[in-house]
Amino acid sequence: MAVSLDTVSHDSNPNVAALERSGAAMPPEKHLDMPTQSLRHWSASEERKPILPHPKLATWLARLFVFGGGLLLTAYGTWEMYQVVSVSRTTALQWVLVGLFTVNFSWIAVAFTSALLGFLALLRRPGHRGPLPSTLQHKTAIVMPVYNEQTDRTFAALEAIYESVHATGLGDSFDYFILSDTTNPDAWVAEERAFLALRERLGPGARFYYRHRQKNHHRKAGNIADFVSRWGGHYEHMLVLDADSLMTGECIVRLAAAMEADPDAGIIQSLPLIINRNTLFARLQQYAARVTGPVIAMGLAVWMGRDGNYWGHNAIIRTKAFAAHGGLPDLKGKPPFGGHILSHDFVEAALLRRAGWSVYMLADLQGSYEESPPSLIDLSARDRRWCQGNLQHMRVVTAKGLKLPTRQHFATGIMSYLASPFWLFQLIVGIALVLQTTYIRPEYFARDFRLYPIWPRFDPERALTLFAVTMGILLAPKLFGLILMLIRGSDRRASGGGIRLIISSTIEIILSALLAPILMLIQSGSVFQILLGRDTGWQPQRRDDGSIPFKDIVRRHRAHTVLGALAGLSAFMIATSLFLWMSPTIIGLLLAIPLSWLSGQLGAGLALKRFGLLRTPEEYQPPAIATRANELQARNIAFGFDDADSLKAIYEDATLREHHIEMLPPAPPRKRGIIETERALAEAKLVDAETIDDAVSWLHNKERMVVLHDRALIDMLVQLKPQPVEAQAAE
Repeated sequence: MAVSLDTVSHDSNPNVAALERSGAAMPPEKHLDMPTQSLRHWSASEERKPILPHPKLATWLARLFVFGGGLLLTAYGTWEMYQVVSVSRTTALQWVLVGLFTVNFSWIAVAFTSALLGFLALLRRPGHRGPLPSTLQHKTAIVMPVYNEQTDRTFAALEAIYESVHATGLGDSFDYFILSDTTNPDAWVAEERAFLALRERLGPGARFYYRHRQKNHHRKAGNIADFVSRWGGHYEHMLVLDADSLMTGECIVRLAAAMEADPDAGIIQSLPLIINRNTLFARLQQYAARVTGPVIAMGLAVWMGRDGNYWGHNAIIRTKAFAAHGGLPDLKGKPPFGGHILSHDFVEAALLRRAGWSVYMLADLQGSYEESPPSLIDLSARDRRWCQGNLQHMRVVTAKGLKLPTRQHFATGIMSYLASPFWLFQLIVGIALVLQTTYIRPEYFARDFRLYPIWPRFDPERALTLFAVTMGILLAPKLFGLILMLIRGSDRRASGGGIRLIISSTIEIILSALLAPILMLIQSGSVFQILLGRDTGWQPQRRDDGSIPFKDIVRRHRAHTVLGALAGLSAFMIATSLFLWMSPTIIGLLLAIPLSWLSGQLGAGLALKRFGLLRTPEEYQPPAIATRANELQARNIAFGFDDADSLKAIYEDATLREHHIEMLPPAPPRKRGIIETERALAEAKLVDAETIDDAVSWLHNKERMVVLHDRALIDMLVQLKPQPVEAQAAE
């Protein structure tokens, strides 16, 4: 950790002089005030006026096309569904079905019109962006927040980014920061070792810095806020990465140049493509993101205009604007709906936009990459946190002063998770209607003396037509992306040719359709858990390609399989037509365990890769920065930092120990009468220990973190013997 040079003196902290040397872990602090923003109070007079004129007609026309077209499609779908169920007198359950269908159909209708807009925009294919700028006027901090990550991967990525930026000739305009919130002691010391080794290789001119927070207050949002408030004054911009991000030097320089050219820009987001994936599930995501992703992203970029969104990484931010307006409030109450805001990026973009800063995406800017979860279970674990964060936005969407498009972004995020239980309810109501038609006798003589019985009837031909239209709208974005890949010769050839592209898209559609009902139940379960008050916490993501134990897969999906079997049996007993109608959902649920197992298998993904299927241009010809990052990762693995025990590393390496102590913050004053349990336990165990092996085997992770943060306890650790007395005597 770094020490505040503004708040401590040389007398109060003997390590200040060490931090002021050229090898300091962090530069001297230059503070920016970062006030907490209010969601209840806002005055229009607080909004800044744009410096440059920004025409809005095209953006509003695009919005009219997307939302007007979506509204017309929804009206058509609702009318057709009403016609399906209104053959005779419409029952209450049929009205419920129409209502649920309308909600679900409106969701895919807007997605369709937005994708159509993106498809039309991409048909024009933007030309070359021109040469890179020869100079940049301001400094940019490239920051990578990390939380219990593998250092071989993260430091390789950051070093590859540094080399790529340096190759542009504008490397002097960028500084690099590893901002650690790591709570695992072995990972923390591994980060320090990787940081020191990186600095030694590149020299002080590379300007790499490292800071570790003792308490990961407010998690990633708090990590970034701590950097901005303490060191943000040095930098006009900061480029935020994720632990799995890769960005080329050209992409970074163009983002910085775009920010300098637009004094009204607060956040400029790039579109990260997924790369480096090998398991079947990850390659499905990689392929879909490469084929369909640009269509969706371009559509969003066109109709959002300067009222865009921020995805939390691979974006450049105006530091002072972020400090002035990006301070997140805590929501009243306890998690999952109260406490600190999990999906902070949407809210930060909303607050900057409220203050008059523009937020937009450069969807056609190349050179921005990320990775994705390797299996369905890994995706669902991440999705659980995202679900809670998006549902939390129900308490933010009504905040005072937000722009209308911003509220729509929040509504879209909320609906992206509520869509699953709505779909589930629609299936349940459909089953109930068929059950009512098959087994419940009509009421011929009702109390109100109707001439006809109350009997739910349907128009099968119109229902089939509506089903076909719905599936067409649902699959259209994938078709748009495939068409673009086919008509672009370089992309088509790099993806294996037209036939392989068509086969790959077919595979992606089939597997996505089988996985969809599983994801529906997973997301529905997440929504129900959150509504019942269960907090998700924040666990580090698994990013490697290692498979999940089969018993864990069975435990995770056995309920889905049982539900699929019950649904299939019930549907078949009720009516063959119902069984056929539900067959995609039933098959997906019945195959939940083997599908989830197969999705995480490295062999399955590589087998398709050998046949040239699900191949992307970036897989055929990997970006130079990805190749370089993989080379550096292989080298870093050989260092063995991630496999070493933290206590032994500090014990055995005096130089590491010296640097570690230099990077610690000043110890807070201890209040008399207050005994910290973890510290007392750690000290007692060190007193009782005779050898370093005793300490390693006795101290748990929390106690290790206490030891590594305490200079006195580190001194006690160092005094331990390397081996038992008997072993020394034997030697």
